[in-house]
Amino acid sequence: MFEEPDDSLSPAERAADPAQRAKEKSDEFRMHAELAAVFEAVRKFDAQIRPSLDLELARDVQRTMARLDKSKSPGIPVLPEESTAEAARILDLPTTSRLSTNDYHIHRRPGETLIIRWLTADQVDSFYERLQAHFDAALNQYREDERQAHGWKQDPQTLAYLAALDAIKVNMAERYLRPLIRRHKLFVLSTQTVDEMDILHLCELIMGVSAEEVVGRASAPPEPATERDRAWFFRLFSLRGMKQQTEQMCFFTYLQKAQDSFDLE
Repeated sequence: MFEEPDDSLSPAERAADPAQRAKEKSDEFRMHAELAAVFEAVRKFDAQIRPSLDLELARDVQRTMARLDKSKSPGIPVLPEESTAEAARILDLPTTSRLSTNDYHIHRRPGETLIIRWLTADQVDSFYERLQAHFDAALNQYREDERQAHGWKQDPQTLAYLAALDAIKVNMAERYLRPLIRRHKLFVLSTQTVDEMDILHLCELIMGVSAEEVVGRASAPPEPATERDRAWFFRLFSLRGMKQQTEQMCFFTYLQKAQDSFDLE
């Protein structure tokens, strides 16, 4: 889903280039918008935490997501034709395995948590609405904060940066390739990785639940928690596709305590 940074510019050049600085903020807001839209459903849509996901099913989804990710061409989130059957199977698991959509299905062991959430039909519409709303709210607030803090400055660099922020327009559904998925019945997989996700921020602020409910009592940070206690490796796989005329989504999240070691695959 996300573009790679422009490595042709040095860090100093990127910091000095107003357009590049604005783009980096836009990328940051898109990532945060995705996190919020994926994980806010307990607070916003009456989703349930279901910590009894079958181990074999969880590992099947994990392995399949890894294979699908490897099957893509570099930099292209659209899955090749030979991977579409597996993608369709994963998206249809709520039907074939009698699993609820919208909810967070969890399998966990000490130091490791797997979370799967499926969406279909109107739930997909709500996801895209929330995704756009989160991005717009973050961008508009940042624009206002930057203008209040720096708008009095008249140097060209500052004025160019503020203008670049004002020029940002992102259609999140298009970034997620939704129109192409619907028009051409494509299957798309994107990923987001955070080496040290704050597990308390994810659980308490975004999801609105305790960390213990998500990762289990044995893995939840103690009180008071250090930064190390709160740090988890995080990887989100976002799979999208169509079944006949119905949109489907599957979000698979792999969480691993930063000081532990498990094989992602």
